[in-house]
Amino acid sequence: MAARIDHLVTSGTFSLDGGTWDVDNNVWIVGDDVEAVVIDAAHDAEAILEALAGRTLRAIVCTHAHNDHIDAAPALASRTGALIHLHPDDLPLWKQTHPDTAPDAYLADGQVLTIAGVDLTVLHTPGHAPGAVCLHAPDLGTVFTGDTLFRGGPGATGRSFSHFPTIIDSIRDRLLTLPPGTEVRTGHGESTTIGDEAPHLEEWIEGGR
Repeated sequence: MAARIDHLVTSGTFSLDGGTWDVDNNVWIVGDDVEAVVIDAAHDAEAILEALAGRTLRAIVCTHAHNDHIDAAPALASRTGALIHLHPDDLPLWKQTHPDTAPDAYLADGQVLTIAGVDLTVLHTPGHAPGAVCLHAPDLGTVFTGDTLFRGGPGATGRSFSHFPTIIDSIRDRLLTLPPGTEVRTGHGESTTIGDEAPHLEEWIEGGR
């Protein structure tokens, strides 16, 4: 059975620095008919379980620990027995949402997670958050970027734990070096490609100064 990517959108709120905003989040499921991993368990564990359709969940991978990307992770883990994976640099953010729990495993740059015969390589891409990661799946022609890179530019860096020059370095050095045809599947909104975004790097830098 060939691996595939399933997608659902869940809705909730994002809260940080005393503010709260309504958001729609992309939840990505990578796997086949037997097993899968979930990338960013956002808002609605029941909806994610329904989308899994009885498949064995091998892991819940968090691209970063802003609450809207992790709020449903413990409930989903409890229902499935899957381990929650997070980069350790985002543990302070995790604790803001889940002070009484911790991730089960920590991600490292260059680590490879394999599901349904497909490798997902962890790329540490700080800037939007200290422990932000992207997941590159070359066999699927895809990179899952969380909130590091969107259609039209970098993720937000105007709040605590974020830094604009760092996210630009991450995008330039870790993402724009991927093949131009690589599909960029984001944490919010529409997908794009590396080739569509790469020409705009200098515009982003000028706009962020």
